[in-house]
Amino acid sequence: MMFKPMLMAAAGLLSIAAQAQDWSGQLRARVEDKSVNARGPVAAANALLPGTVSAPADVAALDAELRGRWRWLNAAVAFHQEASQNRAGRSSADVNELYASGAWNNWQFSAGRKLVSWDVGYAFRPNDVVAQEERRTLLSSQVRGRPLLSAEYFDADTAWSLVWVNPNHRDHERMGDEQALAGRVYKRIGGLDAHGFARWGEHTGASVGTALAWVATESLELHGSVRYAQRVDALLANATVTGLARNAPWLAGSRSHITQALVGLSWTGESRISVMVEAWFDGNAASTQDWRNWNGRNLQLQNLTGSAAPRQAVAGNLAWQAQGFNGGSSLQQRNLFLRMSWEHEGWTPALDCLYHPADGGHVLTASLGWQGDRIRLDAGLRRYGGPPASVLAQLPQRGQAYVAVGWAF
Repeated sequence: MMFKPMLMAAAGLLSIAAQAQDWSGQLRARVEDKSVNARGPVAAANALLPGTVSAPADVAALDAELRGRWRWLNAAVAFHQEASQNRAGRSSADVNELYASGAWNNWQFSAGRKLVSWDVGYAFRPNDVVAQEERRTLLSSQVRGRPLLSAEYFDADTAWSLVWVNPNHRDHERMGDEQALAGRVYKRIGGLDAHGFARWGEHTGASVGTALAWVATESLELHGSVRYAQRVDALLANATVTGLARNAPWLAGSRSHITQALVGLSWTGESRISVMVEAWFDGNAASTQDWRNWNGRNLQLQNLTGSAAPRQAVAGNLAWQAQGFNGGSSLQQRNLFLRMSWEHEGWTPALDCLYHPADGGHVLTASLGWQGDRIRLDAGLRRYGGPPASVLAQLPQRGQAYVAVGWAF
């Protein structure tokens, strides 16, 4: 019964699509094979007391998305059916977008749930202050918009945007769900695209940012982005906790006076080989000292396994350590990213690497895609690694392989 309201909304959107002036859809089947990491606090917890934390489960899933426009109404609904290893299957239906829009002279107005994505980076976007969508997903995902009211002004070289995000939410909401006002100004100056951003959140306060993208030559593009925020929500370690804790030693809090910055370039040769390099600093990530403290607590807990401490309590505390992986928008403050790809007759093989200079951790991803008129094929492999004390080498999941087949209509 929990999905009945969503299914009723989806049925309504399907009826709209049947009358829509413009509609399209996609159906995709995918299989994911996930490998378990033998290192890290989750592995230590399960070694001490098997079953403390569920292992990453292999997945077989069917995803569908339908988009339509009828007069001034725009909609996108997503359906999801998933079967996991040793888990009950689940189904869901989500309204990703449902908004009304209209134009008057050079103005565009929107009201409803809508995806508004800003900034110029690929792997990281400091100024994506409305959508706040996840980056570097293995497959293109169906991103859900946020409730908003927006007004935008356009001319040949300039655009102004003002967005009231989550207008009906109260001040206890966190992350991207808090009520906020956000603005963007865009200006094209020859081959240079300049952006300015500002946001005021009911809980997090003010932030300002800017971004530039410059087409230097026919092959080379340079881009950069920077943002300063008064406060940013984060999950913080409780510094007062020592020894075995009765509750998870993490607190929902915020980091103050945060700077986030990215610089990058992309180059595409005549043979359609492309190279992208990006480096960024994320002040909302845990610091090097934070991760040293985290590793120290992991070691302290593991040293209790041979003592009189209850095995269940030690295993539970080790499992809680994994919550640190969700502490901020990035795992580490300093990040390097390299991606190489090649396009040839519908095929796109690609290799990329995310590297953490602070501890040597890395994520390696190899992918292969093929795009036909309506059919798309995707396959790939992602692997996490690094020195034993590096953060990425201690994730619960060691790697993931996937295969997907999509049909557009």
